[in-house]
Amino acid sequence: MLRSGAPRAILGSLTRNSATTPRSAFLTPTSKGQKISNLTTLCSRRPLAAARPVTAAFVRYQNTSQPLDKVDRKHEAQVGNEKLQATPETVSATSSVHPVLGEVATPEQEPDTDMMAGIRSDMKTILETFSLKDVPPEPYYLGMAGVLPYLATSLSTVYCAWEINHAASTGVGFLMSGHTAELLLHVLEPLQIGYGAVIISFLGAIHWGLEYAGFGGHHGYKRYAIGVIAPAVAWPTILLPAEYALIAQFLAFNMLYYTDARARRFGWTPSWYGVYRFVLTFVVGASIVISLIGRGQVVENLGRLPGPADRVKALRDSQVESLEKEEQARVAMAAQKEEEEDSE
Repeated sequence: MLRSGAPRAILGSLTRNSATTPRSAFLTPTSKGQKISNLTTLCSRRPLAAARPVTAAFVRYQNTSQPLDKVDRKHEAQVGNEKLQATPETVSATSSVHPVLGEVATPEQEPDTDMMAGIRSDMKTILETFSLKDVPPEPYYLGMAGVLPYLATSLSTVYCAWEINHAASTGVGFLMSGHTAELLLHVLEPLQIGYGAVIISFLGAIHWGLEYAGFGGHHGYKRYAIGVIAPAVAWPTILLPAEYALIAQFLAFNMLYYTDARARRFGWTPSWYGVYRFVLTFVVGASIVISLIGRGQVVENLGRLPGPADRVKALRDSQVESLEKEEQARVAMAAQKEEEEDSE
């Protein structure tokens, strides 16, 4: 087995390496020579370089001329001879306690910005506005009582609409039948529209009273015009279909609020009147919107009863028809008289 050339070459190299390398060479830490192995392969006769011993790094650290943490005795003596400066502004009852999240005699960190401060301020303004604390008790209670019928008709409209939809989907109503809810809804329509026309006329008439009393001076036709235009816009809405009448009254209420706000700015009304009118207009406007939403849910399931305009048209048509019948009767009577005269 060992007669071939390759095994003999390997054994020979190992024998020469162990014989020529003394044991003390591996134990000497200061050796700077690179150890080279004579072990060769069959395909190449070049020697392989052995890894540098790990102890070389420790040897270099031990042979450095100066340590890395050398103490500067001269600077320490200079600092020790300096006199400490008094800082009474940093001395307090807690100055000897080191803070956990900060440093002594350093400016405190500014608190984080409160992101909800603006929302809380807006909510406070809204609550102060709706409190109406500056409004006298008489107009406060009477005004709030005046918007209750409007709010009641709006909520009733929404309930009737729900009953109609419930009866259409299930075949039976909850507290009343779908037909009864539809009839009740048709009763609520003229009540809400008529009451809205009355309120708009009343808001315009307030300016006539202020002009009579001379509040803020006498302004003549400028102030009287408000009381004239308000009912002129309000009462024709009762002839419109319910949806169009509610939208027209919504616009009229908002225009009157704008007029009252301008009058308050000019000093024509008391100081509390602007906020008072805003709250009442907000409640009435919300009621109208609720009514429109409720009616919009039952457009497909709601039958339409004849409105005031339809009744006026029917009256006009009936009058024309009666005139035609009277004319035909008159002509027939005249013809009969002529026949009788001819027969005589």
